[in-house]
Parts: sequence; C-alpha cells; structure tokens
Amino acid sequence: MRKIYLLPALVGLLTSVAAGPLAAQGVVPKQKAAPAPRAAGAAPAAAAGAPVAAATETPTAGADDKTAKAIDGFRSAKFGMNEADVRAAMTKDFSAKPDAIRAQDNASELTHSLLLSIPELLPNGGTAELSYVFGYKSKSLIQIGAVWSKGTDTAMTPEKLFSNANILRAHFMGEGFKPDSIAMNMPVAGGIVMFRGSDAKDRSVILLLQGTFENKENNQRVLTPTSLLLFYVADAKSPDIFKLPPGQF
Repeated sequence: MRKIYLLPALVGLLTSVAAGPLAAQGVVPKQKAAPAPRAAGAAPAAAAGAPVAAATETPTAGADDKTAKAIDGFRSAKFGMNEADVRAAMTKDFSAKPDAIRAQDNASELTHSLLLSIPELLPNGGTAELSYVFGYKSKSLIQIGAVWSKGTDTAMTPEKLFSNANILRAHFMGEGFKPDSIAMNMPVAGGIVMFRGSDAKDRSVILLLQGTFENKENNQRVLTPTSLLLFYVADAKSPDIFKLPPGQF
C-alpha cells in the first residue's frame, strides 16, 4: 500500500516556491516529454514541439475579499471534520461503499488517513486516489489530496498527466486566490509546481507535476511526468503532525 508522506513536502514547497508575479506560460506538450517551465516572471523559452504562451501579468481577481477564493476543504469534506463526518462526506460525494474506503496510519507523522479510488475524478482524466488526512493532535481533517499516476490507473500516460495538470491549472487561475500568493510553473526537486495559491486564511491549494528531468539539446531540461498531485491544505507551514519536542535528543 502506498504510504502517505505528504505534509513535510508541502512545507518545503511553500518555503522554496516564492510567491511572485503570475506567469501563465501554458506549456502544451506534443510528445511524451515537455520542456520544464521557467520560474514565475521569467521570460518563456522557445521549445521544439512544445509551444509556450507569453507570460501574463498578475490578475486583479482575488484582491477583493468579497470575491476571494476560500479553501475550506474539498467538496463536502471540510477542514476540521472528524473521521465519521468525512466518511459521510465521501459517501455523499462519490456514493462510496464502506468497504471501498481504506484506512492507513503514518507511523512517523502519527497521522491517520482515509483512501478512496475514484474513476474520472477529473473528466477523462483517468482514475485518481483521494486521501483525507487527519491531524496528530486534533484528529480532525487537515489535508485532502488527489494523485494520478500509473499506480492509480495502469492506463495513465505522460500526455494524460500533462493534460490533467493544464486543465486544473487553468481552473485555479480563475478561482480568485490572493494574487501575492500565486506561483506557477516553478521547477522544484523532482517536478514542477504547476500552481500554488492561498486564501485570506493562508489555506492553500498546490498542484505538483512529478517526474524525471533530462538534459536535451541546448541544455534544455525536459520533464517526463510520472504523477500529478493535488493538495488542499489547512496549514501547510505548520501542519498537525508529530514532531519531537526540542531538547530531547
């Protein structure tokens, strides 16, 4: 069974991916591998077989608190819910049968998760695995994740992963997140942060395309994706996971 070790990685993403001007580079791959986008605000590079749109400026949408996006969970599952309420939400949202929901514990973070495979969570996107993570101390919902990969769907392809990533990124661009929290197309270790945005309470959405990089002609780095991860996080900077108290070792 795949272990859920997500929260520390998200902390790293929030500290390593600096919020800055929105850059909609719009990489549209035509092959299995596509060029890795540059950092937000950087000039787009020409790429053979992968047209890149011109960068755009930071939109004003989301600056108004009345229209700003609020990230309170995913569909009927809301941050702060207990396990029974989340199970009920999963049943409501996906008509999930009790035996389809799998439980999993994380021995190092001392968190608890519920897992559920969903065909076509994204239309024509293949089967994804949802994970609902409950905090170490609070025992309440602190994170919802969705993963698309060969592990969740044997028919998954790099092209499908890119397509899913681009569809979701375009959706989140219009959702009204805080403009100064938005980052896009940011290379990180093992992949690209396709989108990251936060609401007024610093609850975050992170879309991460993972894969392997290769150096091609003209020192161009090319990513072949192996998985797409989407996270809704209540507190990515200080997650409710087990940590050794200072001074014990």
